[in-house]
Amino acid sequence: MGRYLARRLLQFVPTLLGALFILHYLMTVGIQLNGDPARAVFGDRTPSQSQLQAMQRVFGTDDPCFEQAGNPCLTVFVHRLENMAQGDFGVDSRERPVVTLIAEHAPITARLALLAILIELLVGVTAGVLAGLRGGSFWDYVVKVSTTMLVAIPIFVVGAVTQLVLGVEFGSWLKGVGAPDLLTGLFSIAYRTDQPWASLVMPAFVLASLSLATTARLTRTSLMENLRGDYVRTATAKGLTRNRVVGVHALRNSLIPVITNLGISFGNLLAGAVVTEGIFNIRGIGGLVFGAVATGEAATVVSVVTILVLVYLLCNLIIDVLYAVLDPRIRLD
Repeated sequence: MGRYLARRLLQFVPTLLGALFILHYLMTVGIQLNGDPARAVFGDRTPSQSQLQAMQRVFGTDDPCFEQAGNPCLTVFVHRLENMAQGDFGVDSRERPVVTLIAEHAPITARLALLAILIELLVGVTAGVLAGLRGGSFWDYVVKVSTTMLVAIPIFVVGAVTQLVLGVEFGSWLKGVGAPDLLTGLFSIAYRTDQPWASLVMPAFVLASLSLATTARLTRTSLMENLRGDYVRTATAKGLTRNRVVGVHALRNSLIPVITNLGISFGNLLAGAVVTEGIFNIRGIGGLVFGAVATGEAATVVSVVTILVLVYLLCNLIIDVLYAVLDPRIRLD
């Protein structure tokens, strides 16, 4: 187990550095092509040289390499890595530390992501198991059709329709009949500070919709394949109960690709959070990134996305360890 974990850690470092460099290079090219975002802060006003230089230091664009098209600005990249290693992720245009901004916005996004993952696992795995055990049945048909629809429809459409039907129409009806605050919070059209968990359930379902559909299909296909395996027939021949054969043997092996998808879906959750938080007016990490993009604060975007990349890679490292727990054979690969 120790060697397996060591190999995964060795893969973690170059993957992180590669992701950070690609992110840095894209930001650099964007500045070289579109112009210095520090100038855009002043709008139509012409800043003095000292004002411009001060704002460039804030945005981290005071290096001459940003004026040279095609220059990857390696010196800036190395300097940024050194600062990040010391916990300095830069500041925004108001000179507020990005780490502080993330600390303020992260709790909401963390609750949203946690609810989305729980919904994905509970609904997706349950639907996949029921469809896998009843292949060709009406329930199997319902799961296949509904998951295909969820995969085909963009998340912003799912979010807008859900907000309109459940939030505006049904939520307004609940308020009209005097429903309890908890129930109206569940169907609120926007995030409510007085219902910090309930008002995130509907956005969490929207955020989890795509991953939920994939999880259900993966569970169904994997379970149906494992139920035809020789080891399942052997366990049945030994007299084990149906529940034990399915729950202990077939389902455990069927969850390995589901856990693989969980690592991928976590990345989808981080990306989808920007859209979902925008639709439901949630001031989380997604809203922070969206605002930074809108104001052209490239340094803030890079710093926030860097932390998201780090979190994503750490989650995938944990999932790699879960592989070995579920299937010891993976440790030998």
